[in-house]
Amino acid sequence: MPKCPNCQKEVYFAEKVSSLGKDWHRPCLKCAKCSKTLVSGSHAEHGGKPYCHNPCYSAMFGPGGFGRGGAESYKFK
Repeated sequence: MPKCPNCQKEVYFAEKVSSLGKDWHRPCLKCAKCSKTLVSGSHAEHGGKPYCHNPCYSAMFGPGGFGRGGAESYKFK
């Protein structure tokens, strides 16, 4: 029986959601920053943890910048 990466309990077939190559309980698949419940396939991953696309993933790992928006004004983390 696979174990949920969040709560470490067994995930039964009727309650599993597959994402990031693992099986999760539906309420355990949450954004690592804001704890919003996520739907399989509609989120981003960084370091093996799920994040909601907007605002968490884009704010933490997207391009940052300043000025008027030329190529020289962005920095990638």
